[in-house]
Amino acid sequence: MEFSASIQKAFSTAEVTGGGYSEVRDREEPIMSDDGPLTNELHLSKLGRSQWWILVLVNIFFLIAGQAAAVLLGRFYYDQGGNSKWLATLVQTAAFPILFIPLYLIPSSQKASASPSPPSFRILASVYFFLGVLLAGDNMLYSTGLLYLSASTYSLICATQLAFNAIFSYFLNSQKFTALILNSVVVLSLSAALIGVNDHSEGPSGVSKWKYIIGFSCTLGASAIYSLLLSLMQLSFQKVLKKETFSVVLEMQIWTSLVATCVSVLALFASGEWKTLHGEMESFGEGRASYVLTLVFTAVCWQVCSVGVVGLIFIVSSLFSNVISTVGLAVTPVASVIVFHDKMNGVKVIAMLLALWGFASYIYQNYLDDSKARRMQRNVDGTRNDSVCNVDETRNDSVC
Repeated sequence: MEFSASIQKAFSTAEVTGGGYSEVRDREEPIMSDDGPLTNELHLSKLGRSQWWILVLVNIFFLIAGQAAAVLLGRFYYDQGGNSKWLATLVQTAAFPILFIPLYLIPSSQKASASPSPPSFRILASVYFFLGVLLAGDNMLYSTGLLYLSASTYSLICATQLAFNAIFSYFLNSQKFTALILNSVVVLSLSAALIGVNDHSEGPSGVSKWKYIIGFSCTLGASAIYSLLLSLMQLSFQKVLKKETFSVVLEMQIWTSLVATCVSVLALFASGEWKTLHGEMESFGEGRASYVLTLVFTAVCWQVCSVGVVGLIFIVSSLFSNVISTVGLAVTPVASVIVFHDKMNGVKVIAMLLALWGFASYIYQNYLDDSKARRMQRNVDGTRNDSVCNVDETRNDSVC
């Protein structure tokens, strides 16, 4: 699983607007913030409403299409004879240089000069290195899971990352654990349990029941580690980076992906899998050209997803980006049924409905948090306006 979605959760609590509202903002971020990163950095306030929506829809398409296409291409690679787990891991982050394009095209905020002093190079490098190594290991588990599972089953199990995310956020980031979030955790756990105990679950051809269990366990474990990565990133933004600029978000993704890519390359050679790549390419079902294009487009699709994620964070909010990414998890199983003709038996359908129920609970809780945050923002603004009026009246009395 690619790293982009972890930026969403981490960035949401890195946004601090100052004043009494900052404490609320740390936990509850409006889906469409009037004073958010859009105004601060991109200076897009001059855009018309229709132009703004076009930009939002383009980024939504990048996120959902990139995420679904990358998973489907990963499954296609295995179906056609690919067997290198470390190569499949490598392509998830290898195209990170694409992110330098928006990094240099989009100007940095002038507010950065007023931010706290940046951490030392050693601390920053240590954070990037640790997260990058964890990311590489997590991607390896996802690659192993996709090797032994159908794309639809794989995507349904990946949905459990929301449940793990709620748990880790509660313990590591002091996030609220409401009834709706608890419902989401329970329902998503039941969805994964149904997939795990389904005797009629069919993996790719030639996959034994034991390998299916390995694939299920790796994907479930990867979802847990991925959620842990979210919480650790959130801590990094709060305690180490202490910034909210667009460039900092992209830099985190770029340098951590660089570390993960280097680890994957080293593991590819250390494991000896590189020796089999030539034969793998020659025997690839659709030919050598298709082999290369599959790997290239898989890597590009993950980064297209990344652009959509960061774009939505910057244009709207991290909460909105996370919601769209969550919805995207439900798109992949449907796409895999259409593209690969995966069988959707009754248990899978029930698991998917439970996952959608979990998604709905998660999104509705975010909607409630958003509404509460907006009300408190209005109260703070009203208090500030009253204070300004009182000051003006005092000055007028003094003049008289």
